[in-house]
Amino acid sequence: MTSSPTTGPATAGPASAGPAMLQATNVPGMHTYGPPLPQPNRFFQRGFGWVLGAVWLFYLGQPLNTILARPGGFAKWFSLGALALFALSYVLVFLWTRRMHLERRDPPLKAALGWLAATLLLGLAMIPGAGGDWMVGLVYIAASAIMVLPPRAAVPVVAAIAAQPLVLPMFIPSWQHENGLFFSIVLAAIAMFGVTRMIDHNMRLTDANREIARLAVAEERARAARDLHDILGHSLTVITIKAELAGRLLPVAPERAEAEVNDLEKLARQALADIRRTAFAYREVSLEEELASARSALSAAGIEAKLPRAVAEVPEPRGTLFSWAIREGVTNVVRHSGATRCVITVRPDQVEIADNGRGPAASGAGGSGLRGLRERAEACGAQLSVGRAEGSGFVLRVSVPA
Repeated sequence: MTSSPTTGPATAGPASAGPAMLQATNVPGMHTYGPPLPQPNRFFQRGFGWVLGAVWLFYLGQPLNTILARPGGFAKWFSLGALALFALSYVLVFLWTRRMHLERRDPPLKAALGWLAATLLLGLAMIPGAGGDWMVGLVYIAASAIMVLPPRAAVPVVAAIAAQPLVLPMFIPSWQHENGLFFSIVLAAIAMFGVTRMIDHNMRLTDANREIARLAVAEERARAARDLHDILGHSLTVITIKAELAGRLLPVAPERAEAEVNDLEKLARQALADIRRTAFAYREVSLEEELASARSALSAAGIEAKLPRAVAEVPEPRGTLFSWAIREGVTNVVRHSGATRCVITVRPDQVEIADNGRGPAASGAGGSGLRGLRERAEACGAQLSVGRAEGSGFVLRVSVPA
């Protein structure tokens, strides 16, 4: 008798079924960031998964040859039928365990013990024809125990199985001591334990990849919503103010009203272009453009503006962050503050928008615009602070720590 069966059951379980057992599908309608998740193999979807378990049964050739070498009779045919059922039982255990893994479930303990007991009885039924060679089946039983039982229950079961090649020959002199088979059982169990742990970790990794993909989509949606809010909030505010100003100027200064209407057209076109760029994820803003837009919006609202004429080179992504801060701050000044004066200060490490209006709301929570700006600041490692200015008014400040 040889110890070659170690190779069989040790790899007969989920290790061989790796691509099939680790199958995962991308969520419909969801873009997956990173490498695509593995897809199920069509061969195994069509009901051929049993091949992965059955391919290792050729190691049962040793007891099979012993049975076939016996003269015809009841013992030979009875043992031959038991061996066939034993092989079928192992394949069924393999398929059942595989399905449990795919369904993210642990095999029920009672059912697992029932499978093992049935497989063991079929192995014992080979004794009349196979004699001591039936113990080759203990390797398969040990591997099955690791597959279907939790680790704490599997250890004593495997220990009891591994002891049989050493203990049984002491009571049945015609059976040889099989030290090699003992080690084969132990190694098969250890290998199968490693395989099952690897499959568990791979399943967790697949779930983690799906969760990462879901969070990436959620983050992208939040980014798009934030950009649209900031763009439309500022643009529509300026358009509304200029439309009111044009309406007031129309009876008394038609030329100026016409100029304001022309500005309205330009603002509307620019807002439309910004929305299109945002939809394609390449919306960019610059400090110079935002300062010019802020000057126009504050002037249309009748608010005295004190803004820098030029700004020093601010590295990215800090410059983009400061631009969004100016856009959000000026929008709030025009819409909510009731201020008559606004001061914007830009330094390489800080931007500040201050007014002399009503000051912050009592709640201090801020709207979605401030929440979006806070998220942008956190993404760049900057700090957003809002509060009351000296005397009265409101201050919005974004600073980058040294």
